Amino acid sequence: MLDERGRLPRLKKALVADSTATIAGAALGTSTTTSYIESAAGINAGGRTGLTAITVAVLFLACLFLSPLAGTIPAYATAPALLFVACLMVRGLAEIDWDDITDVAPAVIAAIAMPLTFSIASGIGFGFITYVAVKVLAGRHHEVGPAIYVLAAAFVLKFALL
Repeated sequence: MLDERGRLPRLKKALVADSTATIAGAALGTSTTTSYIESAAGINAGGRTGLTAITVAVLFLACLFLSPLAGTIPAYATAPALLFVACLMVRGLAEIDWDDITDVAPAVIAAIAMPLTFSIASGIGFGFITYVAVKVLAGRHHEVGPAIYVLAAAFVLKFALL
């Protein structure tokens, strides 16, 4: 699917659609959606027609009737799945600059917080908060973009209002 220069054509449109779906999902109080990544995974698995999307939609509708059953599963029972996800995410830790504590500390906090809070989102939130705090305390606040400040503040409010 790449062009002759190794780039994905119309990538900007795909990422805009993905980010719009993520924002809309969060605004509606649902888990964030990742339509671009999920579509790529579906195509990679061989689903290249609209039939794949329709099949997935029908299966999701069927899941609506099973959601009360899923609600009976206690939160601590999901810890092994979260630990598995954390194991898959460990690969990204290899790309961290281990000589820079302002990059290491937030990554470690996020990785540890995910299984301890039973929530990937909470782990990521603690990572954002730690990232901003460590960068500011180290006098390197200029390395933090405005969007990161906003996200960290939103997570602080989320955790404070729980």
